[in-house]
Amino acid sequence: QHQQQLPILTNDIATMSAAAARRRKQQQKRAEAAKLSSGGDDKSDDPVQLRLDALLQDPTLAEEAVAYEALQLAQSSVRRNVKLGKFANATDVAYSTSLALLLKSGRASVSSQLLAVLVQVLSETHTECTEKWVGRFADLDAAYRKALVEDGSMSSDERGRLQRLHLQFLKKGLKWSNDLGKTRFGDMGMHALLGDHCWNMSCDEAVVGTEEEKKEAAAKISSQEEEDDDEYEDEDLEIGLRNEAVSHYALAEKIDTVLEKLKSLPAPTAEEGAMGHVCMPAQRDALLTRTILVLLAVENMRDARTLVASYLAEIETSRTEAQLKKSYLDKADGKAPSHIIFVCMLVRICEKDAKTAPLFNWLVRNFGAELGTMHDPEVVKTYTTKIGRVYFNIQPPPNMMDMMENMMGMMGGMGGMGGGGQGGANPMMAAMQAMQQGGGM
Repeated sequence: QHQQQLPILTNDIATMSAAAARRRKQQQKRAEAAKLSSGGDDKSDDPVQLRLDALLQDPTLAEEAVAYEALQLAQSSVRRNVKLGKFANATDVAYSTSLALLLKSGRASVSSQLLAVLVQVLSETHTECTEKWVGRFADLDAAYRKALVEDGSMSSDERGRLQRLHLQFLKKGLKWSNDLGKTRFGDMGMHALLGDHCWNMSCDEAVVGTEEEKKEAAAKISSQEEEDDDEYEDEDLEIGLRNEAVSHYALAEKIDTVLEKLKSLPAPTAEEGAMGHVCMPAQRDALLTRTILVLLAVENMRDARTLVASYLAEIETSRTEAQLKKSYLDKADGKAPSHIIFVCMLVRICEKDAKTAPLFNWLVRNFGAELGTMHDPEVVKTYTTKIGRVYFNIQPPPNMMDMMENMMGMMGGMGGMGGGGQGGANPMMAAMQAMQQGGGM
C-alpha cells in the first residue's frame, strides 16, 4: 500500500515545486517592474557609481586629482542615467556630487563644471521646478560662496571668473524655473539667490575692480556707447550688477532687502544732484527708480507703495516731503528733479484709471532727461513702455513691443492692481494733486 502511494506523493511534490517556481518568477518580475517605475534607484550593479560613491567618502577628495576623477565619474554616470531614461538618478548624481565637491574638497572650479551639467540636464529632461529643487539650488549657492571665501590661494582673476560662471549657472536655473515651474517669470526663491549674488559681485574687487578702476570704467561708459565698444559688460560694472540685483529683489518681493541696500549707499553729491548734470545719478536714487519701475511693470502696486513710503520715512531725511515737492516744481533752484518725488507721483498716477494716460505721458517726458542719464537708458525706456501699456493701454510701436516682451520674459513676481480716479487738466499740478491724495505716500 505504501508503495502504491509513492507515485501520488511524487506528483504532488512536483506540482508544488512548479507552483513555487512560478511564484518566484512572478516576484522577480514584480521587483523588476518596481525598480523600473522608481527610476532604477538600485545602483549596486554600476561600477562607475560604486567608484564615485567611494571617492565621495574618501578623505583624499580634497586633492585636485581625486576631485577631477570624481567629476569625470559623475559626468559619466549622469550621461548613462539620461541614456537609460533614469532622469531622477541623473539629476540626483549631479546635485549630490556637486555639493560634495564643494563641501568636502572646496573646489569651486571643479564643481562649476558639474553645475553646468546639472542645470542643462534639469532643462533637457523637463524636470519640474519644485520647492525641493529651489532649496537644493540654495544649498549649492551657499556652498559655492563658502568655497570661494575659504580658498585663500585663489588669484583675483580666477575668483572673478568663478563668480561670473556662478552668475550664469543661477541665470540658467532661473530660466529653468520659469520654463518648468509654477511661477510666471521664474521662482521667487531663484530671483532672491540671483539678487544676492549680483550684489555680492558688485562689492567684489575681483569682478568690478578697485575704486580707481571703477571710476575709469564709469568714465568710459558714455564713450563705449558712442563707439559701440564691448569692453565693459554689465557683469563687470558695479552699477550694472546692482541694477540686476534690485530687479531680482523686486521680483522676489524682497522689499526690505532693497531698502537695506539703499540705506547703505551715500546721498547724492552736489554734481549728481545738480540741474542738467551729465553724470549718472546717485546710485541710491537710480536704484530706487529702477526698483519701482520693475514693481509697477509686473503690477506689484503693494510693494511699490511700501518702498516709496519707507524710503521717505527712513532714507530721505535731509529734506521734508513738502521741500522735495517745492524743489521738483522749481526750475530755478539749480537742483535736478528728485527721483523720490518722481516715483511717488508715478505710483499715484498708476493707481488711477486709463483716463490719466496724458498725465503719465507728461510725467515720463518731464523726467526724461534724468531717466536718460541712468545706466542702460534703453532698458529704462522698456520699463516705462510696459507700464504705459499695462495701466493706460498705451500701445508701443511693434519693434518696441518685441524688445519689451523679450526683456520681460525672464521677470517674475506678484502684485496688486491699481485703483480708479480722474486726471487733471494741468499736468504738473495734476501730478502733484494725485500724489497728495491719500495723504501722500
